[in-house]
Amino acid sequence: MAGSEWGRSMIRLLRAWATTPALVFTVLALSVFGVAMIYSAGVLNLPSPVTEDIWQRQAQWLVLGLLAFTVLGSVPSRWIEWAALPAYVGGILVLMATLVIGTGAGTAAGVKSWISIAGFRFQPAEVAKIATILAVARLLSTRREAFQYLRELFPPVALIGLPLALVVLQPDLGTALAFIGILFTMLYWGGTPIPLLVLLASPGLGLILSYDIWVWSGYIILLTFSLFFYRYRLYLVESVAVVLANLAAGTIALPLWRSLADYQKNRLLVFLDQTVDPQGAGWQIIQSKVAIGSGGLTGKGFTAGPQKRLDFLPEQHTDFIFSVIGEELGFLGTSLVILAFGFILVRLVQLAAKVTDPFAGLVIFGIFGAWITHVFVNIGMTVGLVPITGIPLPFVSYGGSFLLMSWVALALAVRVSQDT
Repeated sequence: MAGSEWGRSMIRLLRAWATTPALVFTVLALSVFGVAMIYSAGVLNLPSPVTEDIWQRQAQWLVLGLLAFTVLGSVPSRWIEWAALPAYVGGILVLMATLVIGTGAGTAAGVKSWISIAGFRFQPAEVAKIATILAVARLLSTRREAFQYLRELFPPVALIGLPLALVVLQPDLGTALAFIGILFTMLYWGGTPIPLLVLLASPGLGLILSYDIWVWSGYIILLTFSLFFYRYRLYLVESVAVVLANLAAGTIALPLWRSLADYQKNRLLVFLDQTVDPQGAGWQIIQSKVAIGSGGLTGKGFTAGPQKRLDFLPEQHTDFIFSVIGEELGFLGTSLVILAFGFILVRLVQLAAKVTDPFAGLVIFGIFGAWITHVFVNIGMTVGLVPITGIPLPFVSYGGSFLLMSWVALALAVRVSQDT
């Protein structure tokens, strides 16, 4: 009896690696490549004790990630579904604890995003992301019909809104964007009509457009007209609620702006005009674009990037690792990285479409939502397409707990796809 159980466990372990070998080995190759680029990021003209050995720590975390992936491959998929609610509650409690005993990282003054226990540092938000995906998947998978009314979206929005709010309070706006990506991708995969998703996102658009009173006023008038003359399956109270939410977004714009830290304000101002503070907040994006542009077709060569070696690139081993890739490996190197991520994301969509279990499909697509947000925002900020925010590039940027939990997420995606 014990022998047969051991045999089944071994089969599940092998299936974890063999079910989607192209996906797993692409992620593995990207992870090893990330270790190599982190090593290069630490090769400076004036060596720094902070960065010269971080590639070794990243390699150790990669080994832990591979072990976690292998172990989770032997876990029955139903256990994952049963663990959704306890994992979510645990994630919320740890996020609350982070606001009390958390510490910052690097130059992020006043940030409480990390917890240190006996010399071990980890980022609870990364655990909470996966726990939230499982909880929302459990909730949405119990519905027999897709959402038809705006009020029906309240439970999943509240489920994601709580950890999102706790992450914003740290404050960690980059990770908060990942939660937003998870929300909309999972609602979409759960069958929510696109017009409802647009209405759900409208207060965010109202907040962005409030930078100009005339633009914002025109938007509110157009929105009000659309809601009351083309009411997409909305009750009157829902239409009024959408308008009020957009009015509230515009009203709080100024107080919200004043509540931001100076470095956060400067990042937004520099996004609009990089010449505002070229020696301060604009330094990162200017140096990043110079580094990527100077790489040309094939780059300066591994470890040979001058912008990187002279330490002109801030956070070059974490948030701006893509800039190092562009400088040293050029257009060809960055294209291969983008193609690798494209393959990973497409493969996740294919897995989600293939499974018959709603919970499995939602878990896979939630992971897709988190990763596509990370990839788009991280690469976008290095070339000036989006404002600078602290969000790493999956499997490539330095970050132990982020790498570990990314492999855990991959394990969950592969595992739940095996039995359906």
